[in-house]
Amino acid sequence: MSLTRHEIREKAFQALFALNANPDADENQLFQQLLNPAGTAELEIPAYLSTLVTGVREHQADLDTKIQTYLTRTWSLDRLAKTDLIILRIAFYELAFVDDVPAKVAVNEAIELAKAFSDDQSRKFVSGVLGKAVKDQQA
Repeated sequence: MSLTRHEIREKAFQALFALNANPDADENQLFQQLLNPAGTAELEIPAYLSTLVTGVREHQADLDTKIQTYLTRTWSLDRLAKTDLIILRIAFYELAFVDDVPAKVAVNEAIELAKAFSDDQSRKFVSGVLGKAVKDQQA
């Protein structure tokens, strides 16, 4: 089974969301459940899925600090919807640590995740935060 990078990002979002609720869950077991809900066979876990989930978890404090700098004074990380925060973490991780993903792609993929897992307000919010971050990164 070969997944596109977009599909891998969706699985990474789902994994990170589940791990946020249950930080002690077994990552590999979770990946298997996401990749093969029927549990018919052990599947090979796409390398990029592991890269995203492990990377976001290992760099979460740093990512959260970066995200916080782009929130307006009235917003803090704990006020964000968990879906939005996880989407932003994935995007900020790709912007900072994944060289073969252009900034435009990271932003567009985050917006697509917001469309799939959140609402229109979230999509606009994610787009605004990432727009500011990319602008600063390019300056």
